[in-house]
Amino acid sequence: MKTFITQFFTWWNGQTLGTRFFTWRKGIFVGQDEFGNKYYRAVVPPLGERRWVIYNGYAEASAIPTGWHGWMHHTVDVPPSDETYKAPEWTLPHRANPTGTPAAYRPKGSTAGKTRRDKTTGDYEAWTPGS
Repeated sequence: MKTFITQFFTWWNGQTLGTRFFTWRKGIFVGQDEFGNKYYRAVVPPLGERRWVIYNGYAEASAIPTGWHGWMHHTVDVPPSDETYKAPEWTLPHRANPTGTPAAYRPKGSTAGKTRRDKTTGDYEAWTPGS
């Protein structure tokens, strides 16, 4: 019952009822990544091929690894689950977006950072209204 209520009222936690129904009717399972996200495709005339992901838990777009990201955006035709897929050698391991977490990048002088910005060296002239 909790799963039904969650799917009925939330879009950010897994899948909605509409997505579940469309996946059941037309979805073709393509593969699953190391995070448990499941990828589907369907050919829907006149729209063409549609590709979507059902997240394992919270729906966060940065939780999609690079290979699957390329497939989702039609950059590559071969999904990473296919045996003919070969990732480029320069591809780094996936890292989720750290924005809003303690691991986020905070430049020097940021109000959220721990370091202070260097004092200005005199080459900065503050703007004043009317000048």
